[in-house]
Amino acid sequence: MFRLIHNHRFPYLIESLGPKEEEKCPAVIVIHENRGLQPHIRDVTRRMALAGFLAVAPDALSPLGGTPDDQDKARSLMRELDGELTTQNFVAAVKYLKTHPLSTGKVGCTGFCWGGAMTNQVAVRSPDLVAAAPYYGRQPDAEDVPKIKAAMLCHYAGLDERINRGIPGFEAALKAANIEYKIHVYEGAAHAFNNDANPDRYHKEAAELAWKRTIAFFKEKLKT
Repeated sequence: MFRLIHNHRFPYLIESLGPKEEEKCPAVIVIHENRGLQPHIRDVTRRMALAGFLAVAPDALSPLGGTPDDQDKARSLMRELDGELTTQNFVAAVKYLKTHPLSTGKVGCTGFCWGGAMTNQVAVRSPDLVAAAPYYGRQPDAEDVPKIKAAMLCHYAGLDERINRGIPGFEAALKAANIEYKIHVYEGAAHAFNNDANPDRYHKEAAELAWKRTIAFFKEKLKT
């Protein structure tokens, strides 16, 4: 079940309660791509809830009135966001879920494209985050990596040369900081391969395997 809830940071916050609303469960933040909170991400949030998590999808465009229906306009609005304030808002979402009455207190985060990069920043900035699964997101600066406390599961597209240039340095920093991580590169897949609403980018095999791995990862890290 979806419900639109309001708080001072995200007036446009989609919360998916899953099939058993009365039971506490671990929580997962789902962070959208650079076109705002589109129907595809709402569906990803629904899937996360059906997998047994309290799933929340904040709309980064809340300060600008929320995501418009026009995706091109949404992409333009994303460029107007205050980067630091936006990051602080997503870090605050971790605290929100840690104390949510339906949460066990364990919080994970996943995100796609812009949301993958933001997931990495949340991992850097939030010591309360237990697990992070960024999809094809820009990596954090090497000097920030030792701040990560969460276990990391990083998904990349084999054809995504621009983003993939950052993998070696990121992996070296993760190793040096002794952070638990796994990196998967899906050969033949392009950036945004998880987005089944974009037939030019969607890669069914890669998307299904990455999702299977993500759910297993969150169950291992958040339900034990």
